[in-house]
Amino acid sequence: MTTAYQLARRIAITGMAVSGALAVVKITIGLAAGSAATVADGVESAADVFASGLLILGLTLAARPADRNHPYGHGRFEILTGLAIGMMLGLTGAGISYRSYLNIGHTGAPPLAFAIWPLVISLVAKAILSYYKLRIAKRIQSGALAADGKNDFVDVISGCTALAALGLTLYDPGRFANADPIGGFLVGGIVLFLGLQVMWETSAQLVDTMPDDTNLTELRRVAMAVPGVQDVEKILARKTGLRWHVDMHIHVDPLMTVHDSHIVGGKVKSELRGKLGWIENVLVHVEPFEPRH
Repeated sequence: MTTAYQLARRIAITGMAVSGALAVVKITIGLAAGSAATVADGVESAADVFASGLLILGLTLAARPADRNHPYGHGRFEILTGLAIGMMLGLTGAGISYRSYLNIGHTGAPPLAFAIWPLVISLVAKAILSYYKLRIAKRIQSGALAADGKNDFVDVISGCTALAALGLTLYDPGRFANADPIGGFLVGGIVLFLGLQVMWETSAQLVDTMPDDTNLTELRRVAMAVPGVQDVEKILARKTGLRWHVDMHIHVDPLMTVHDSHIVGGKVKSELRGKLGWIENVLVHVEPFEPRH
């Protein structure tokens, strides 16, 4: 398993442990205190445990080396994991919203004040987890870890929503009797929205969406700096796991021998892989240069 996959896996295991502990605390205290918003936030944390488990499985499979049937490696398992996390978040959010909606208008005794504390603890823990997951995900180009980090970030938002709803109910139980279940409904809506966003982003990678213009410019710049390259005609790229596979068409002097042009192509490949850490492999096509009129 490569270092990047190992790092992402360690972070996922840490997140899984933290989410599991928070889920137990929030659901237990939420039920004892009679707070629908706290229980809803606890259910969302329980879903995070499953999401982190999926992430660990996906990273483990994605780290397997290329073989005869998978010449590009197994990196797509990492992207599929991100899609699965998005689908799971969407279903969880819809379920939380539906359950909370049923409780609106059927309020009983107001929740007890100690339901606030697990929400406060969760806000701090999830903010730290989200920061580190998103930071590492950007560094190693992991869509699945980014999805998990966004999941933690939305936990912060949903926790604030649940905390505000619970606070209103405790402040004036008569006037804000429905604030707690409404807070649970909003928490579910936030989770559902995030799930849809993650599914959209990971689906874009599965259909081989090209890198952004900044990365394409970097590819062209590095290739054009290689002696003998007179033009870069075409660049095609697809993401497989944490890194990209690139097909590049370069133009060289038409009088250059096949041997020399092959050396130029090899230098282009070496430079791209050496200077751009997000590149896994490069296939260089050499063509004769023809001045454009």
